[in-house]
Amino acid sequence: MENNRNYFVAILLSVLVLIAWQFLYVSPKIERERLAAEALQAEQAAQAPAAGTGGAVTPGAVSGSAPGSDAAVPGTITQAAGLSREDVLAQTDRISIDTPSITGSINLSGARIDDVLLKEYRETIDPESPIITLFSPAAMANGYFAEVGFIADAQSGPAPGPNTVWTAAPGQTLTPTTPVTLTYDNGEGLVFTRVISVDEHSLFNFEDTITNTGDEAASVAGYGRVTRFFKPKTQGIYVLHEGLIGVVGEEGLQEIDYSDVEDTPVISVAKATAGWMGITDKYWAAALIPPQGSGFETRFAHFTDGRARYQSDFKSDAMAIAPGGSATSTTLVFAGAKQVPIIEGYQDQYNILNFDLMIDWGWFYFITKPMFWLIDYLYKLFGNFGLAILATTVVVKLIFFPLANKSYVSMANMKKVQPKLEELKAKHGDDKMALQQGMMELYKKEKINPVAGCWPVLLQIPVFFALYKVLYVTIEMRHAPFFGWIQDLSAPDPTSIFNLFGLLPYDVPTFLMIGIWPLIMGITMFIQMRMNPTPPDPTQAMIFTWMPVVFTFMLATFPAGLVIYWAWNNTLSVLQQGVIMKRQGAKIELWDNLRALFKPKNKTS
Repeated sequence: MENNRNYFVAILLSVLVLIAWQFLYVSPKIERERLAAEALQAEQAAQAPAAGTGGAVTPGAVSGSAPGSDAAVPGTITQAAGLSREDVLAQTDRISIDTPSITGSINLSGARIDDVLLKEYRETIDPESPIITLFSPAAMANGYFAEVGFIADAQSGPAPGPNTVWTAAPGQTLTPTTPVTLTYDNGEGLVFTRVISVDEHSLFNFEDTITNTGDEAASVAGYGRVTRFFKPKTQGIYVLHEGLIGVVGEEGLQEIDYSDVEDTPVISVAKATAGWMGITDKYWAAALIPPQGSGFETRFAHFTDGRARYQSDFKSDAMAIAPGGSATSTTLVFAGAKQVPIIEGYQDQYNILNFDLMIDWGWFYFITKPMFWLIDYLYKLFGNFGLAILATTVVVKLIFFPLANKSYVSMANMKKVQPKLEELKAKHGDDKMALQQGMMELYKKEKINPVAGCWPVLLQIPVFFALYKVLYVTIEMRHAPFFGWIQDLSAPDPTSIFNLFGLLPYDVPTFLMIGIWPLIMGITMFIQMRMNPTPPDPTQAMIFTWMPVVFTFMLATFPAGLVIYWAWNNTLSVLQQGVIMKRQGAKIELWDNLRALFKPKNKTS
């Protein structure tokens, strides 16, 4: 009975963790997304042009000091009310962007990347749904952009900043094979030549050459900023960081929540010579990579002057440019989906410090990353992420087979010595110390580990969390189909037993969305638990009976891929435990437990 007690304690602990998970961020996540969707609809309705308004523009000044400087980054950004995206884009001169991954345009005012759409991703699993919009002009309610500019001292004259209109040859289109060239002459001896190139994915290269044609030395510092005027609807989920992010030299990873900069409007980080900074979402990110090897200052901020906005930015050390001389700097801008191989490829290609930390692998990163690579490798073999998850479960089972095998053997031996344990209890009665001593001697003699039964359950917990993380944060799993009704392994099973899996014409509340796969998982867990004798203690017996039901309701809101993993893992565990118990000569309690469960209870008067 000691084995059963330890077994149920382990299960109870895992249930408590899952309950906390459910109520801390799964249920709040659903509620926040619902409220965010309602708020977005209300905001869009409010911005719709009213009759006779003519699309009035509501002004809102946007300025902000560059890091480490009292000189303000100039710029007034107004929010356009009642104008469509196309109308806003048409208000400025632009250069088109066209790559295999993204489409959009660069605003010649500030040479700002503020129009980026991701060709490879859609908002829903419907192939006709709109493609994902990442960047939008600052004049829109969902304004979001990246900008690279310069700050010059008073003697050097103006430097190109947010309001600078760069000159470009007409008809240029930025593609992976055709970079574009922009120029700006400040009229006081400095000529700025900017060559913007882009790769086939989402990395922009800003190569700036500053030529001093004047008679005096000039001092020019570069800056970059990623600015956003809204928060994503999924932000605030504890399992995932969304917000301002960066890796800054020896200071390492900086994860700044939106609430952090709302409480502390400017968070500065010590000067560094390597790193990056930006803003990250669940699946997408925008990041700046300053010139590496030279000093730069970083800050994360929330400005409330004019229109409130969030900003990650840097200011590099000033470059001294002698008369007749020139200086060149290179800044990289990432704007796209956080695909694991692409992010890690950029890290290696450009020697970007810990760029892979843009993907939130979590506390169990030492399990999460290998699990992702294993699932991704198996996906390439099978062509289906669901099958890859099933195969991964088998691999994990094989890795832990020696330990699990030893645990199940110990559990089987525990069943075989139950009569001797009952004899010890009868012999020692209420003398607990003597009983414990006798039990320890019996365990030692029979080579039994009384807590071994906990290991099969405990081993699943870190793997469970790691797989949840992989399914939740990696874009490779987004909208990945399985078979039949499961068209997105990263989303919950869309069916429910309470409307007969869609046969009845009504929707059910979220907490009643108990789909087919959660039911399968609950049944396999029920069978697994009935492989062991029902404990005589009433409390333990109640846990024994209701545990599968509790897990079914809780896991119903988890990603379908995770539920499929758990159901398949339970099935393999039942088979493994049955084979081992048979080999050890221990009785398999499954059939007796099932008969006892459905056998009519004798009534006593």
